[in-house]
Order: sequence, then structure tokens, then C-alpha cells
Amino acid sequence: MADNNNTEDKVTLVTKDGFKKLKEELDHLRDVKRKEIAARIKEAISYGDLSENSEYEEAKNEQAFIEGRILELEDKVKYAKIIDEKKADGKAVQLGSTVKVKNKTIKGSKAQEFVIVGSTESDWVNKISNESPVGKALLDKHVGDKIKVHVPARIIEYEILEVD
Repeated sequence: MADNNNTEDKVTLVTKDGFKKLKEELDHLRDVKRKEIAARIKEAISYGDLSENSEYEEAKNEQAFIEGRILELEDKVKYAKIIDEKKADGKAVQLGSTVKVKNKTIKGSKAQEFVIVGSTESDWVNKISNESPVGKALLDKHVGDKIKVHVPARIIEYEILEVD
């Protein structure tokens, strides 16, 4: 039973597009970057004395980084749960929803649009994580609702204008 909880902790929530991007990065690292680094290491070894060979050290460090990233991506892909964006009923904010909000704290501010995604896909521009303060506050809310979000500098109040 403890293993089941551990599996739930590893779940990566992604959209279909986000899953595709994870797979593309993983395939690129496995199929292209590994070969490039192996060639760099082979060339660096040919220079001789490895104890003072900076090319060899750099290539080995990059190889370690790439292998770590491959393991991380394999885990994310293995435990990916694809968000059904069509499931969004347009009534309540949920993963995959596009939400238009108005910042009520700053007078005259323009409406902003966010897409609620899993943490793997957030981009700090318009795709916000369901785990972020704003994302958490928006979940399960409806058009017309007002939310208050505690951010490090202050409290921001948003009004939900649209949910798609």
C-alpha cells in the first residue's frame, strides 16, 4: 500500500501537448545528445593524460547532466497523467482551463488570460501551474468569483471574467 502512495506522489499532470514535448526532449537526449557526448569523450580521451584534460572533464560533466535529465524525463513520462482538456465544462476552473481574470488590486489593469496546467508545463507567462498561488486559488472557482492571492509582496485580488 505504501508503494501506491509513492506512485501518486510521482504523478506528473500534463496536457497532450506537454506530454508530446516531454517525449520529444527525451527522444532528443537519448538519440542525439548521448551520441554527441560519447563522441566528445572519445575525442578527449585521444588527447592523452586525463588528469589534466579539461575537454574530458567538461564532456563527463555534461554526460552526467544529460543522464540525470534523461532519468528525470523517463520518470515524468512513465507517471504522466494527461489532462483531458475537453472535460473542462467551462463552469468551474480546473486543470486545462483557460481563465480570463481582472486584477482588482491595480486600478486600470488589463484583463489577463491564464491556462491552468501541471507544474511541468508552467511557463511564467500565461501557463500557470495548479500548484502556484494563483493557480491554486483559481481552481474550482466560477465566473464572477473574486479570489485573493497571497504573494510575497502583497495580496492581489482577481475577479474571474471567463472560463473556457
